[in-house]
Amino acid sequence: MENGIRSVAFSSVSTGVYAYPVQQATEIAVRAVREVVKEYPETFDEILWVLFDERTKLVYDEVLQK
Repeated sequence: MENGIRSVAFSSVSTGVYAYPVQQATEIAVRAVREVVKEYPETFDEILWVLFDERTKLVYDEVLQK
């Protein structure tokens, strides 16, 4: 925000080879992004999720629907 960045991408870090639980990682990531967007609603034009596979995408889709 300090640098005027209007677009940001987040990956599902460590949920592939390192086997961090996808459900838990997704809930943490989505909650954190929602908190920032709620506090600064006009800051971002685009927020992207960069996901490893279809399974991970399905989990993100489910959590984002809540």
